[in-house]
Amino acid sequence: MEVRGGMPKSLAIQKAKLRKRRELRRQWLGNRIDWRKLIFFVAIMTTAAAVLQIFILPYPVWFLVPPATISSYEASNKTTSVQGNLPVERVELFQPVDVSSLTNTTKVVEEGKPRASRRRRRRRRVKTKQKPEEPIFPPPPPRVVTAWQRYVWSLPPNEALIYAKKEIENVSDVTDDPDLYAPLFRNVSIFRRSYELMENILKVYIYPDGDKPIFHEPHLQGIYASEGWFMRTIEDYRQFVTRDPKKAHLFYLPYSARQLELALYVPDSHNIKPLSIFLRDYVNMLAAKYPFWNRTHGADHFLVACHDWGPYTLTEHEELVKNTIKALCNADTSEGIFVAGKDVSLPETTIRNPKRPLRDVGGKRVSQRPILAFFAGNMHGRVRPTLLKVWGDKDDDMRIYGPLPVRVSRKMTYAQHMKSSRFCICPMGYEVNSPRIVEALFYECVPVIIADNFVLPFSEVFDWSAFSLVVSEKDIPKLKDILSAIPLKRYLAMQTNVKMVQKHFLWNPRPIRYDVFHMILHSIWYSRLNQIQLLQQ
Repeated sequence: MEVRGGMPKSLAIQKAKLRKRRELRRQWLGNRIDWRKLIFFVAIMTTAAAVLQIFILPYPVWFLVPPATISSYEASNKTTSVQGNLPVERVELFQPVDVSSLTNTTKVVEEGKPRASRRRRRRRRVKTKQKPEEPIFPPPPPRVVTAWQRYVWSLPPNEALIYAKKEIENVSDVTDDPDLYAPLFRNVSIFRRSYELMENILKVYIYPDGDKPIFHEPHLQGIYASEGWFMRTIEDYRQFVTRDPKKAHLFYLPYSARQLELALYVPDSHNIKPLSIFLRDYVNMLAAKYPFWNRTHGADHFLVACHDWGPYTLTEHEELVKNTIKALCNADTSEGIFVAGKDVSLPETTIRNPKRPLRDVGGKRVSQRPILAFFAGNMHGRVRPTLLKVWGDKDDDMRIYGPLPVRVSRKMTYAQHMKSSRFCICPMGYEVNSPRIVEALFYECVPVIIADNFVLPFSEVFDWSAFSLVVSEKDIPKLKDILSAIPLKRYLAMQTNVKMVQKHFLWNPRPIRYDVFHMILHSIWYSRLNQIQLLQQ
């Protein structure tokens, strides 16, 4: 055995290897890696890679196919119309989708992708459970134009109106219309046929003249919002609008009485004549610029004004007062401006939030309405002070207030009072109109209308006795006796009718058949038809 420095050679080799290992271990411990920094770095890189992948693709990875959206309005109306020629790329988007082939494509794409970690796969499964894929529906079929529609569209405006007048007079009875509740109507058959003819025939020309804010700028909030919502809807939703005045059956003067007041009225001057002069000059300008006003002296023109001053802004122009169809909230027949049968009573609707016009609509069932009658409001006009004097703080069943007291509103708000009352008293204010009538319908409370000489909205169509009470001003002292004498069976029928008529007084963000926009337009259309004298055979 070879001895090296007094030690066997093999033992020396082993000790040398041991020293080398110890040296390497000391070096490794001296340069030890910070594992927390390494984990943080890996997490940042993984997140950056995922974000990069998401933004490179046109849609997120877990939605391999962009979701298809379908208009709820078009789906509910079951018709759609496409104007103009679409390019090939747009047409391909409307082709029906085979769901089975879509599933196979999804599998192929997933197989071609690199396998993700267990943690990422688990996260994807959780997200898929929380937000399932939306179903893909084929587009609705295009609207089919019938031979009858081609015929009525080919008629000149006056002949089309005469044709519609004859059709309404010779209408057959309707017994099975799921969209119309017959007890609400004077004659549901006439209304349905007239409405169908309006949808297929009516075209309105909107004068482009007039500067903002008085013209073409709708006021969408407050108690005068009806005029603004009508203006916005007819200008944006152009089903009934034509750009060719020669094809028009009606001509719309797009002014707002509320905006006219804000722009021209001098506060505390008590003088609205400048507003009337301004509107007179506008109509004279239209008559000089276009031939349409002079052709009928304004009989086929209409305006929509909800402000109390609406009728009084017309008085400086004689033809505007006598001939034009006026849709007014202040539908008072005693002043000689509003003419029943020719003019239209416009519902006064309070819109508190223009983005959510249907907020808080609805009420309680009858068993949860312990209050017999309710009213709260400012004391102006001739009726409200009398109502408060007779019934204010006199009877627990008759909750009649001026402005709602704080001690009362702390326990129950104004809207909660209406939702908890069987009857909602709707007295006139300075003028005959009141927003409480529509508010009562919103909260499913039977309205009690106290306003002599007031023409109720859509009275040519609706039988208001089916869902409301009209009480004469002289009968205010008998009000509780009148309400208490109504049998429960009749009240239940009236309250049911209130729920059914509610949809005809709602402003929808996008108009729906038979809603308040279409009902106003139908009243104007129906008034125009009443002016048409049928030619003798």
